Amino acid sequence: MNLTPKQLRILQLIRDSRVTRGYSPTMQELADELGISKVTVFEHVEALIKKGALKREANKARSLSICDSTIVPDETQPLSFPLVGKIAAGNPIEKYEQSDSLSLEEIFGPRVGQKVGSYALCVDGDSMKDEGILDGDYVIVERRDTARNGERVVALLPNGETTLKTFFKEADGRIRLQPANPDFEPIIVKDCRVQGVVIGVLRRY
Repeated sequence: MNLTPKQLRILQLIRDSRVTRGYSPTMQELADELGISKVTVFEHVEALIKKGALKREANKARSLSICDSTIVPDETQPLSFPLVGKIAAGNPIEKYEQSDSLSLEEIFGPRVGQKVGSYALCVDGDSMKDEGILDGDYVIVERRDTARNGERVVALLPNGETTLKTFFKEADGRIRLQPANPDFEPIIVKDCRVQGVVIGVLRRY
């Protein structure tokens, strides 16, 4: 997809805002961040919609979102994932077979046939510590809006907060977001928005 530098930055800002705040920025917020006029931002957004990179819900504020088939270019760099904010918990450390080399592209890159990107979040808190995820770790998140039972998800709660927990859909239809720390209670909600699924974790010593 042929994007201008401004259009790429708009995609990044919309992605980051939706992950960390649960909604997209306004045209004015985008204009202020980019240092351009609101009219120019509108033109770029309309161009991105025509290119199939963005979608928008009619008559709804802050409804811009990245199309499922769109990969933001910075999500494809094998050794550098975009850090878009903090999240409240984490994901267990994966075990790897011994090999001559360790390729981050092979571990965290898109699988065959996959058309989604990945981003990074810094873990803030210890609600998942019993799965080996500590405060300050980095989790690599695959940008998805659905999850299976047992997957670790970035979840947007009805109150607007985001958290990282293990996803379970109960028999009664409610969602249980399970921590891995006895000091924390499970979060039970009627519904939540999945922002992504954790595919790995990184720790710096």
